[in-house]
Amino acid sequence: MLIIRAPLGSPACHVSRVTQSSNRLYNLYVPFPPQSTRHSTNQTLLIDADDTLWENNIYFERAIASFISYLDHHTYTPEQVREHLNLCERATIAARGYGLQSFRHSLVDCFERLTDAPVTPEKHQRIVSFTEAIANHEIELLPGVAETLADLSTRHRLILVTKGDQKEQTGKLQRSGLAAHFSAVEVLPEKHNEAYQALAEHHRCEASTTWMIGNSPKSDINPALAAGLHAIFIPHNFTWVLEHETVNQPPTGQNLLELASFVELAVHF
Repeated sequence: MLIIRAPLGSPACHVSRVTQSSNRLYNLYVPFPPQSTRHSTNQTLLIDADDTLWENNIYFERAIASFISYLDHHTYTPEQVREHLNLCERATIAARGYGLQSFRHSLVDCFERLTDAPVTPEKHQRIVSFTEAIANHEIELLPGVAETLADLSTRHRLILVTKGDQKEQTGKLQRSGLAAHFSAVEVLPEKHNEAYQALAEHHRCEASTTWMIGNSPKSDINPALAAGLHAIFIPHNFTWVLEHETVNQPPTGQNLLELASFVELAVHF
């Protein structure tokens, strides 16, 4: 078992424990003896999309802020309204899956639950309008992503592994200009250990040379480790709250890296 957090330009570090900050779960670390961490060529890198390759959740957060302001609830605080919305989103996801349409449904559902006034067609349209920027925004790549993917693709097999609505996710990939770097694209309805096991079998991934890379402990890191794969955690300041989870310790024989940015992948691969 190896767990290291390796900021660019500093020695690798052994993770000692996990604590929580206001935005995300961090791994605290203590110095670890310097070692070579560059892995051999022909690794399989399974790479998440939203908030790993490009900005995503910030647009949803802006829509939620507009929604809470519009609701202007006289009893619940904005934080309490957000908690209600989280509950609505969980229920919607269970029934309808992920995607923009599900998010719109959650906003309307939350509005109906927290107000006595009926949701008129005008109010419905106003609520839906908060999500228009999400559908229409240009893809904003995270720093160094394009160059790093181009570099990694010369030495390793890259597979995009995301979840959500098939049309939405593949559309974002096409608009990103990154599609050529991936040998395959998987848009899963959910990311759990069974899904990773099936994916690894379908693409003939050897567990010893396969890594899941992403910003979500719940969807990227923990289920990949449970499926017997290695994992690389790249935290994002605005990871969706429903994706927060304590990062698990990797089982014996598996590796977990935590990197500060996507570009650091080129140091290790």
